[in-house]
Amino acid sequence: MSSIPIDHLIQALDLNVIYEGKAKSVDIGTSDINRPGLQFAGFFDYFAKDRIQVIGKVEMTYLDSMDPAIRAERLDHFIGSGIPCLIISRNMDIPQYLLDSARKFGCPILRSKKVTTKLIHKLISYLDSELAPRITRHGVLVDVYGVGILLMGESGIGKSETALELIKRGHRLVADDAVEIKKVAENRLIGDSPELIRHFMEVRGIGIIDIKAMYGVGAVINSKAIDIVVYLEFWDNNKEYDRLGLHDEYTEILGVKLPKIDLPVRPGRNLAIIVEVAVRNWRLRHMGYNAAQELDNRLNSLIQSSDDKQD
Repeated sequence: MSSIPIDHLIQALDLNVIYEGKAKSVDIGTSDINRPGLQFAGFFDYFAKDRIQVIGKVEMTYLDSMDPAIRAERLDHFIGSGIPCLIISRNMDIPQYLLDSARKFGCPILRSKKVTTKLIHKLISYLDSELAPRITRHGVLVDVYGVGILLMGESGIGKSETALELIKRGHRLVADDAVEIKKVAENRLIGDSPELIRHFMEVRGIGIIDIKAMYGVGAVINSKAIDIVVYLEFWDNNKEYDRLGLHDEYTEILGVKLPKIDLPVRPGRNLAIIVEVAVRNWRLRHMGYNAAQELDNRLNSLIQSSDDKQD
């Protein structure tokens, strides 16, 4: 199961460490958040103790109003259950009784300047991204007309050269050679590049080039949703390639079903233009127009008309 160290969370959300506790050994394994109002009221059934706990103004006011003996018992039960950390919103002062209970169990206490709802929203967004299932695939990811195209195929088949031609035509590079893919939603994949090789591309015969330095910042983008997989393969005269486009093909990455296009490669084919056409055709289909289906309908109408005349 994926997890992130708590110190990464502290840095990413600009949190103030009030009490470090066992912070260096705590990992966060879920993007869900809990506000412990019910626990402070004494209800611990189904308590999600593995989640980050956020205390807002309502919870803090309730704690201040409680009988000290009952409050100490509830806090010991709450913090002693093994929660990963406690975050206080609105830059509120931390009462001594909360610090005493945290020190008893080594629970980290953090504080944020943000109001509670904005803090929770940013927490969930950050954790969803960092804890998302991920995989690295060999390929090239480019942004063509706002559509994320993952170019795949054997090494040396021309993925980088195709991407380079697309960049020259005004499109943007996301990643070359290694594409880090993470599943951020049930049917949404985001691809980006490893930090070490970001914006770099390998062109056989020339070597490593820096796309950002060579073509400008408008030629690169750090991440992009993957919409279509284009698989480049060497032309096989014995293979029957799709010439109409009536039947869609798909591939799965991290359980997400993506449209897949097989493009045979041979001298004379301008793959960059073909990729552009594939993107335009995909967008037309999303708008409800299918050129292959339209031609099929016309042919069927013509056949039907001929049959009617013969009758």
